[in-house]
Amino acid sequence: MLLDIQDLHVHFRNAPPGKDAVKGISLNMARGEILGLVGESGSGKTVTAMALAGLLSNAKTELTGQIFFEGMDLLKASRETVRALRGKDIAVVFQEPMTSMDPVMPIGPQVEESLMVHTKLSPAQRKEKALQAMADAELPEPAVLYGKYPHELSGGMLQRAMVAAAIISEPKLLIADEPTTALDVTIQEGILNLLKKINREKGTGILFISHNLHVVRKLCTRVAVMCKGELLEEGPVDQVFFHPQAEYTKGLIAAIPTRRKRG
Repeated sequence: MLLDIQDLHVHFRNAPPGKDAVKGISLNMARGEILGLVGESGSGKTVTAMALAGLLSNAKTELTGQIFFEGMDLLKASRETVRALRGKDIAVVFQEPMTSMDPVMPIGPQVEESLMVHTKLSPAQRKEKALQAMADAELPEPAVLYGKYPHELSGGMLQRAMVAAAIISEPKLLIADEPTTALDVTIQEGILNLLKKINREKGTGILFISHNLHVVRKLCTRVAVMCKGELLEEGPVDQVFFHPQAEYTKGLIAAIPTRRKRG
């Protein structure tokens, strides 16, 4: 088992007592699985992902329960241990690359940043790996893009650069938080195909977070549905898609646009 979440509660310290952002969810992921975590804004899906990646501040949040990553309870591990895992074994791709990337640093050094933290590779070795990761992310002419700045790349290319930065250390778990939301349909399709390729060729487990069940169905084998901090249902994608149990899930499916034939 790659990931096993047991009775996870997340409470923001400035929120009223009993008003948890995540309310006792339990969920697991097998190695190499692509799991979709679906819900509308405020459902708790991103907070759950931030908890998994160790990105929630202890000063602002209180976490209870258990998050086992390869058998290690991340909630009992030291901050140093979690920090060592993040970027190496657990990587995150965020929704908005333009706000996630440093505008005054070239793309190449940003792609290889985790290698500076987690390895003792030489600058030349880091650059070689960065160029390979950029090629794996299907960026054209990596050697040219290496020295360019974020504002010189399109949204789709920036998202691929973010994916390259995430996979450069060959993580076991890739958390993709709404990575296609800001992209047009054609570019969105390309990013989904890229994630499938990474999963297939590298065996990377992917937790794909989205509000869009239609997109999740294209990518994931299993899906979990969250609403107001609670896990409502989970199962194989087609089972949840065609035989939803929760009324909330039925509403998400009903909201998917359909193509109507013109008579």
